[in-house]
Amino acid sequence: MILEISTTHVPATDLGYLLHKNPDRIHTAEMTFGEAKVFFPEASPERCTAELMIEVDPVKLVRGRSGPSGEGGLLEQYVNDRPYVASSFLSSAIGEFFSTAMGGRSKERPELAAMPIPLAIRIPVLACRGGESLFRRFFEPLGYEIEAKGIELDETFPDWGASHYLDVTLRITALIKDVLAHLYVLIPVLDNNKHYWVGEDEVQKLLRRGKGWLESHPEKELISKRYLAHQRNLTRLALAHLSEAEGDPDPDAQVEEKNAEEEKVERKLSLHEQRLSTVFAALKASGAHRVIDLGCGEGKLLTLLLKDKQFTEIVGVDVVFSVLERAKSWLRLDRLPSKQLKRIKLIHGSLMYRDNRLAGYDAAAVVEVIEHLDEPRLASFERTVFEFARPGTVVITTPNQEYNALFEGMAEGAMRHRDHRFEWTRAQFQDWANGVAEKHGYTVRFAPIGPEDAEKGAPSQMGVFTRGA
Repeated sequence: MILEISTTHVPATDLGYLLHKNPDRIHTAEMTFGEAKVFFPEASPERCTAELMIEVDPVKLVRGRSGPSGEGGLLEQYVNDRPYVASSFLSSAIGEFFSTAMGGRSKERPELAAMPIPLAIRIPVLACRGGESLFRRFFEPLGYEIEAKGIELDETFPDWGASHYLDVTLRITALIKDVLAHLYVLIPVLDNNKHYWVGEDEVQKLLRRGKGWLESHPEKELISKRYLAHQRNLTRLALAHLSEAEGDPDPDAQVEEKNAEEEKVERKLSLHEQRLSTVFAALKASGAHRVIDLGCGEGKLLTLLLKDKQFTEIVGVDVVFSVLERAKSWLRLDRLPSKQLKRIKLIHGSLMYRDNRLAGYDAAAVVEVIEHLDEPRLASFERTVFEFARPGTVVITTPNQEYNALFEGMAEGAMRHRDHRFEWTRAQFQDWANGVAEKHGYTVRFAPIGPEDAEKGAPSQMGVFTRGA
C-alpha cells in the first residue's frame, strides 16, 4: 500500500519541512494492522518525493477480525486485498505521520505552511467502489488535475469480482494541509469501507478534516454517508452541522458575533437575562422534573436549571460541538460535585432530524433558536420536537419584529442579527404556533418578554405549548 507525494517547488526539499520528516531518514511506526514507514526515494532541489508505505499483516486482520464495524467478508480469509490497496489503513497512517502538517504548522518554515505549492500525488492501487467517474466527482470540484486508469484483476482471484481498483495521479497547486485532509477523508470514502468501528467521534473527525471544503462540496451528502459507514443518525448529524457551517468557516466566531450583535441591540433592556428568567419560570411552573434545552448555546439557561432542585435531569443539545465545549466550561462540569454532575449532560445533536435521545422529557426549551432556521426547514424542526420528541411542555421564544422600530439606530427593515432568517410579528408567531399546537395535540398560550409598548408590544415573545392528555 503506497502513497507518493512529490513537488517541484524550489527548493523541492522544503517538502521535508512541510511534512515534518527529514528526507535523509526512514521514519517508521508500528500500527495495529502492521508497519508503516515514510522515506524519500528522491530529494533534490528540483524534485522531492515522500513515500508512505504500509505493510499490512493479513494474519492480524483475520485473527483480530479487524474489519469495518466487525464485519467479516474477505477479512475472514488470509488472502484478501487489504494489504495492497489504499483504504482506511492509509488514512490512519496519514494521521499518524502527518498530523502536524494537516494542522497547517511548520516550526522551521512557518511561511511554507501558508504557501500553495505544486504537488503531485500518486496512489498506484486505490480501491474505488464506484469507478473512475465517482473518483472524478470527488476530486475535480477540489481543483485537481486527474490521471486515472483501471487495474485488471489477476484471474487467480475470480471470487473478487470485477475490478474496482485504480492507478491514480492527482496534480494541484495548493496548501499541503488541504491536500492531506482531502486524502484523509476521501480515501476510505472511495473504498466505502473502514477497518474500525465507526462511532460518534467519527463525526467530529469528519467535520475537523472537512472544514473549509466539505461544506460546499457538491457530493458532501454521499461523502458523509460513506465516511460514517452508512449510519443514518451519524450522517444526519454531520449534514446538519455542515449545513449550519456552510459559508461560515468559524463556528466559534459565529457564536461570539451572534451574541455580540444581539446584546448590542438589546443591552439597555438587559433582555437576555429577562428572557432566561421568564423561560425558567415557565419551566418551573410546568412542574417538569426532566428538562431538555434544545439549542442550549453556552449553557446559561442550564445554569439556572441546575440551581433548582426541582429539575432532576437536565440536558443541553446543540449542533455546534465547539459551543458545547464552551458550555462545559461555563457550567464548570469538571468541578461539579458528583451528585450535581449526575443531573446534567450535554448532547451533540441537530433539531432537523428525528433523534430518539430527545424523547421522553417533561419539558423542552427552545430559546431564540427558530429565527436562525430557514423558514422551509421549520417543518422539519416542528416534526422533530412536536411529533417525535413530544415533551409535555415546550417553551419557545423568538424576537418580536414589530419592536425593532424602537431600538435606537436600527435601520428600518433590519434584523437584530445577520444570521436571522426571519423575525416574526406577534400575529405571525401566533398563527404559526396555533397551527403547530392544533396539528400535534397541544394547547398554547403566549406571553411577552421585556417592557411592553402600547403599539409595538414587547421586544421578545414566548409561546408555552402544553400537550393534551
